[in-house]
Amino acid sequence: MVNDASHLKGLAIHATDGPLGTVDQVYFEDETWAIRYLTVDTDWLGDRKVLISPFSVTGVNWPARRLDVALTKREVESSPSIDTERPVSRQYETKYLGYYGYPLYWGGPLTWGPGSYPHGFTNRIPTPKEELAEDVRRSSMDSHLRSTKAVSGYHIEAEDGEIGHVAGFLMDDEAWTIRYLEVATRNWWPGKKVLISPEWIQKVSWVDSKVYVGLYRDAIKTAPIFTDSVSISREYERQLYLHYGRPPYWIHEDNEKGIPSLIGV
Repeated sequence: MVNDASHLKGLAIHATDGPLGTVDQVYFEDETWAIRYLTVDTDWLGDRKVLISPFSVTGVNWPARRLDVALTKREVESSPSIDTERPVSRQYETKYLGYYGYPLYWGGPLTWGPGSYPHGFTNRIPTPKEELAEDVRRSSMDSHLRSTKAVSGYHIEAEDGEIGHVAGFLMDDEAWTIRYLEVATRNWWPGKKVLISPEWIQKVSWVDSKVYVGLYRDAIKTAPIFTDSVSISREYERQLYLHYGRPPYWIHEDNEKGIPSLIGV
């Protein structure tokens, strides 16, 4: 199901033995656009913030504003400390994932390492300390993690000029991936918002705060309108991909699941 990623903020997180806190920020990886971590405000741990990985999520109840995780409060309390004011390093990620017994997602062929989805890792096996130390030694510094808060407002550059700015993000709460960037085009076409898939992004300039897409302004101008108040249906997604003449993301994901699929269906 595709949801507005901003709705994650304030979601109450519940461990197997009680409440943990509420979601603060969302961190995604700028190569795959997968949501790797949620930062959590924890009253019971004082001012300390902790990270929660989608690997631990067992369910999201949007109407109840609740997210359940397969963790205990003690596990979270003893997890590696994180300074949310500093970039999350790959070394920290290695320690964090090793502590919880989750796979190193960058070591596999798919979005979440061995799979396209983060669920199914409830039987965790903590990484041995010796192996963990070796992984930390080999890991690069850059983890390619960005917060949605930091990227909001970035200018969008089409092949033939600027078209607007990033106004939000839409996520898939099964794959925990950002499916679309919400683009506000009010300076060109007042009142119109459109969606752009990260798959169509050529590059992101973090220095210039710009997102470059391989699309032309006229194609974006005539794209299906996005309305905040209307949920994203598969029919709307089909229209969007057909408009741009691009294969939809669910084709290759269905193939990985072994589900027969037809382009545009």
